[in-house]
Amino acid sequence: MNDSTRYNRQIMLTEIGDKGQLKLSKAKVLIVGAGGLGAAILPYLAGAGVGEIGIVDHDCIEISNLHRQVIYKSSALGKYKAEEAKSMISELNPSVKVNAITEKLSGKNAITLFEKYTIIVDATDNISIKYLINDACLVTNKPMVYGSVFRFQGQVSVFNYQNGPTYRCLYPDEKSTAANCEDAGVIGTSVGIIGMLQANEVIKMIVETGTVLTGKIVVYNILNNEQQKYDFDKSDVLLMNKEIFDKKYGIEENQIEEVNFESVLDEINDVEVLFLDVRNEVEFPKINFKNGIQIPLMNLENEMEKLDKSQTIYVFCQSGIRSKIAAQLLQKHQFKNIKNIVGGAFAMKQLLQEKFTI
Repeated sequence: MNDSTRYNRQIMLTEIGDKGQLKLSKAKVLIVGAGGLGAAILPYLAGAGVGEIGIVDHDCIEISNLHRQVIYKSSALGKYKAEEAKSMISELNPSVKVNAITEKLSGKNAITLFEKYTIIVDATDNISIKYLINDACLVTNKPMVYGSVFRFQGQVSVFNYQNGPTYRCLYPDEKSTAANCEDAGVIGTSVGIIGMLQANEVIKMIVETGTVLTGKIVVYNILNNEQQKYDFDKSDVLLMNKEIFDKKYGIEENQIEEVNFESVLDEINDVEVLFLDVRNEVEFPKINFKNGIQIPLMNLENEMEKLDKSQTIYVFCQSGIRSKIAAQLLQKHQFKNIKNIVGGAFAMKQLLQEKFTI
């Protein structure tokens, strides 16, 4: 079945057409959170044909999730939400590239993750994470599609769109507290409605049609079907750049970012990245990638000319100790995008055996 058949009902809309469908296929959207909101957002973006979708969530599926996180099955209890969401999307639309990132979003990884995508979707129920998403979007100049649910009421807006107002313009008081779904309770239809409104904003931005909710917030109450839309202005509540971001989130200037191999597994054939093995040649297990190179740590300083400073370089060793030393050495020699794979070759080999026959 070709794409024109799969998408023909939306292609026939003049506001989308073939050009809009092409834009969807080239779009890269990152969803932060694969809970109730994410479970509503993901199927519709995948069904619409968004070309690449990233899912960031470090939580595993619990039975209390299933009444609202309807993309998961009872048989998936205990499994990573991001991985199960990826499986669901791949079955729904195999043409969509899906990246499952089973890490907690933090100041250490947010900037690097956001730089890979064009639109960031906030599908979380944690206030501090929403401020983190907002701040990382400001540093990377990405729009943030915001959604929030409290009991029977939900909110939707789009922040930092074409230099528009941000989350901090609407909610400047970072010390404010609000209960999450676990504490306040929630019905599945609330997150379903709000999540679909978020997905709609993403699609409108990608195909460049309709009016995006920038500088406006929609508040919807599912008990009485009342909906209000409020305007808000941009303010200079907090100027944000990489230096301020790093200071705010406690990131040391020369700190080496650490990643789990599972989160970069989809990049083992990506020519834009390099996997650098700094173990000695006699060490096992052997890890061979098309985009891999082995330079023992003792030789690294003399063989740096073999490496491309424009590439993202993932460094690994047997356990993660030597690779961290190697990453610091490369950073000292002006390599900018260096990441240390925690767990080392043993953890990598085990995961590869689970995923592939090597």
